Amino acid sequence: MQISISTRHGQLNADSQERITEKVGKLPQFFSRVTGVEVTVDLEHQESPAVEVRVRAEHANEFVATDRAPTVMAALDSVVHKLEQQLRKHKEKVTGHRAVGAKNVETPAAGEESR
Repeated sequence: MQISISTRHGQLNADSQERITEKVGKLPQFFSRVTGVEVTVDLEHQESPAVEVRVRAEHANEFVATDRAPTVMAALDSVVHKLEQQLRKHKEKVTGHRAVGAKNVETPAAGEESR
């Protein structure tokens, strides 16, 4: 999985970039087909930086989440939570529409025949 971090109107220190990489690196546990993540941090307004994360996955459209918060890490936490929800919903949609196999079909008991 490729992780790309970019900033606008400023720079992040190496420690912040490591923490961002660590938090975003956990997204594939919610949907295993994640192929890439792009994180954009906008530092134009120092009092409320914006974080946007775009997640690319196989056979799916991009998942996008954006948020503003007093700190970059607070905004990142919120964005990661939003993406977790999107990935879980997508995974449920993809894996939840399979037909029930013949082994799992219930047959009526001998005394309970339908009329």
